[in-house]
Amino acid sequence: MLADSYGRVATDLRVSLTDRCNLRCSYCMPPEGLEWLPKDEVLTDDEVNRLIRIGVTALGIEEIRFTGGEPLLRRGLSGIVGAATALHPRPQTALTTNGIGLNRTAPALAEAGLDRVNVSLDTVRPDTFEQLARRRRLNDVLEGMAGAAAAGLTPVKVNAVLMRDLNDAEAPELLRFCLEHGYQLRFIEQMPLDAQHGWRRDTMITADEILDRLSAEYDLRPADDQTRGSAPAELFYVDGGPETVGVIGSVTRPFCGACDRVRLTAEGEIRNCLFAREESDLRPLLRGGGTDEEIAERWRAAVAAKLPGHGI
Repeated sequence: MLADSYGRVATDLRVSLTDRCNLRCSYCMPPEGLEWLPKDEVLTDDEVNRLIRIGVTALGIEEIRFTGGEPLLRRGLSGIVGAATALHPRPQTALTTNGIGLNRTAPALAEAGLDRVNVSLDTVRPDTFEQLARRRRLNDVLEGMAGAAAAGLTPVKVNAVLMRDLNDAEAPELLRFCLEHGYQLRFIEQMPLDAQHGWRRDTMITADEILDRLSAEYDLRPADDQTRGSAPAELFYVDGGPETVGVIGSVTRPFCGACDRVRLTAEGEIRNCLFAREESDLRPLLRGGGTDEEIAERWRAAVAAKLPGHGI
């Protein structure tokens, strides 16, 4: 198992397949973009597959979430998904994406065994989308979500971040859109993930503010009959249910004490948290002839040193 000194066991692996993205969301990166990793520093498909196999068969990983950057930009994505779902025991698999190109790739991903998708969508207004993402791609995202649903990658979950004076007044509108289309909406507090270091806690929209904005148009009641466990979202019934909306208060309502996640970066480093300041590099072992057992042992040691909280 991947256990830490606080009694938590990591069973959920987040795999970043690339650092590249085709949007420039203001809460993520500067308008000019970032300097991407050199190709030879990014893990190959075979290296990714090997680490996933070790995680599942030797270390107790039960769920895999493919992320980025934007994972749909990874050419070998379907093959990587297929290799993961062919493992025994079979892990649950999901993909977090901005949705651009998903309409085209969803059937192949479903055939490879992908279980579901999370799509980032902060607004359904074209002008607001362009302000936030600095690209005119809203229709592509909406088509991708519809394509995922048609391919059976359900439930389609939607991740939304509210930005003060940009889209924070649109929360009820976004919820209405998701309810009409059968998507499951989760609002996420803005976190300090921006490369330009512009995040400020006193300007972020908190979980309480999100609930206040939604409550102006909807009756929200805590879904107390649903066990949250290690899930980050607090669920609320909308107008009596059964539909729900989730709020992920990563900053003001942290859930670190029940965290069961570990992260693998695109260049082969193990991270215990999005905000970890230290990483454990598996790539030298991968490319230097290390055995599966040696890789697993280094992985265990990395998780054993996990801190009690994110420290934002």
